[in-house]
Amino acid sequence: MKIGARLRDWARAVRKDAVALYIAARDPRVPWHVKAAAMAIAAYALSPVDLIPDFIPVLGYLDEVIILPMAIALVIRMIPDPLMAEFRDEAQRRSERPVSRWAAAAIAALWIAAAGFLLWALWP
Repeated sequence: MKIGARLRDWARAVRKDAVALYIAARDPRVPWHVKAAAMAIAAYALSPVDLIPDFIPVLGYLDEVIILPMAIALVIRMIPDPLMAEFRDEAQRRSERPVSRWAAAAIAALWIAAAGFLLWALWP
């Protein structure tokens, strides 16, 4: 297996674990302090906003490559194995849902229209 394929698989696993942590944060069987940590990590992992902006050389990807996977692994260790397996299964099911390309295109069109309207309204 090539390095690129392994990195892609690893990134998918990290993303699936982030979704599993989001699911864990909403489950009543998980202790509140673990829920708080899981929600914070899942929110950061699934958010487009970075702690360290990606345009900063080397440091920009530090949070995605080192800090985030370590934080995910730490929170996963705080969740009992049977529960984590259940959350991972649910995350896998959610990732297999069909994706609506039309809905994505409609949302992108709305953003472009809103930006165009703001330019038209605010341009001197």
